[in-house]
Amino acid sequence: MTANPLAPDWLLEPADPNDLAAGVWSTSAVRGDDGVLSLGGVTATELAETFGTPLYVVDEADFRARASEAKQVFDAEIGRIGSTAKVYYAAKAFLSGAVVRWVTEAGLAIDVCTGGELAVAMAAGADPARIGFHGNNKSPVEIDRAVSAGVGAIVIDSLIEIERIAATAERHGVVQPVRLRVNSGVHASTHEYLATAREDQKFGITLADTPATVAAIRSHASLRFLGLHSHIGSQIFGTDGFGEAARRLLEVHAALLADGDLPELNLGGGFGVNYTRVDDAAPIADLARGIAEVVAAECARLGIPVPVIAVEPGRVIAGPAGTTLYTVGTIKDVEVSGTEVDDGTAVRRYVSVDGGMSDNARTALYRADYSVRIASRTSSAAPALVRIAGKHCESGDLVVLADYLPGDVAPDDLVAVPVTGAYCWSLASNYNHVGRPPVVAVSDGSARIIVRGETEAHLLARDLELDDIVARPAASSRSAL
Repeated sequence: MTANPLAPDWLLEPADPNDLAAGVWSTSAVRGDDGVLSLGGVTATELAETFGTPLYVVDEADFRARASEAKQVFDAEIGRIGSTAKVYYAAKAFLSGAVVRWVTEAGLAIDVCTGGELAVAMAAGADPARIGFHGNNKSPVEIDRAVSAGVGAIVIDSLIEIERIAATAERHGVVQPVRLRVNSGVHASTHEYLATAREDQKFGITLADTPATVAAIRSHASLRFLGLHSHIGSQIFGTDGFGEAARRLLEVHAALLADGDLPELNLGGGFGVNYTRVDDAAPIADLARGIAEVVAAECARLGIPVPVIAVEPGRVIAGPAGTTLYTVGTIKDVEVSGTEVDDGTAVRRYVSVDGGMSDNARTALYRADYSVRIASRTSSAAPALVRIAGKHCESGDLVVLADYLPGDVAPDDLVAVPVTGAYCWSLASNYNHVGRPPVVAVSDGSARIIVRGETEAHLLARDLELDDIVARPAASSRSAL
C-alpha cells in the first residue's frame, strides 16, 4: 500500500527520502558527509553557484563509459555469431561538439536526422563516411549536403526520395550508399510489444511494398543498396520486440538476396533506461546477446549468411549520464477530495522550480515519470508526496509527476532530477521567453560549459522589431517611462 492515496500504485513511500536509487543516477552521483549531492566530483551547490539554475549536468565519464560499453558488447555478440556490428550513436538524444568527440573516440558512428544535426557532427570532426542520415522529409538541400559530404548511408524513407537521392548522386558523380526504412509491424515500448500486419505512421514503407521499392533503388547506378532499416519504438526494456522485428525483416532480407548483394541489416535503437527505482531495463549487454541469438537462429533457419548488424543507441548512452539541477521557488499544499482518494481527502504538495517544460518537455508530452531528490542537503523529516512543477503558464507544466521528498523541502533548496541527459536539452524551447539552460560537463572534480545557456539578451536580440530598443542605454529607457 502507498502511504498517500494520490501516489501512483508503483510508488511506495521510501524509508529514506534522501537515498539515491541504484540504477537511476549517474555512476558518480554520491552524497558527501554534509549531505550535498556531488556529480563527477563537483558538488551541486558549487555548480549552482557557478553556473546558476536550471542547469543540465552531464557526467562525462559515465557518458563515455556507456558509449564504449555499447560498442564493445555489440562487437562481441555479433562477432560471436560470425559477423560484425555497426554501432551508431543516435544524435537526436543529445548532440553537441563534445558529444561528437566522446562517441567517436569510443569508436561509434553517428546517426543524424536533420541538416542541423549533420552540421554539428561534421563541424565537430566526425568522419562523414561514419554518419548515417535518416528522416521522413529530407529536403533537397539536406540531401545534396549529405551526398556531397560523402555521408556513409542515407536512409530512404519514401519512393520520392529514391529519385531525389539518385539524381543528386549522379550530379555529383558518386555512388551513394542507401538503406530503406521499413515498417516491420512491430511496435515496442518498455516491456511490451505489439505485432500487427501494418502500421499507420509517417515513417518508412510496408514490408509488402519492400521488394518493389528495393528493385527501384537497385535500378539506379548512382545508388548502392546496403540493406533494410527498422525502428520499432523507444524505451524498450527487453529483446522480444527486437527479436520479432528481426525475424520479419530477415524473411524479406533473404528473398532480396536473390537479386543482389545485401550486406547489412539495421535494427535501430530504442533501448530503455531506468527513470525510477521500479524500472527494470535490461542491461545493454543482455540486449546485444538476445538480439544476436535471434539473428543467428533466423539466419540459420533461412540458410543465409549473417549480415552486418547495425544498431542506433542514444538514450541508453546519454540519458543516465545527465542530471538537471533546479532551485525551489514556491511550495503549495493542495487538498484533493473525491473519487481519486476514495471519497476522502489527501494532500499533494506542489514544489515549483525555476525551470519546467521549457527544459524538460517529456513529462508534458508523454506523461513520463522521473525521480527527484533534494541536492543541497539531507533531512530527517518524514517523506511527503510531491509534484515538481515548472514556472510556465501551463497547468501541464510538470517535471516530476510523483515522488517523495523530505517534508521540510523549502524555498531555495536545490533539487536534482536524474536521467535527463536524453531528449531534454534536445527538446528544449523558449516557451514564455525563458532561455534554455547551459549544459555543463563534470569530470574528476572539475566542470566546464559545453553548451552555452541563453539569457534574455539572446532572446531580445532575435526580435528585429526590438533592435532600436535593445540598443538604447538602460538609463534612457528608464527616463522614457
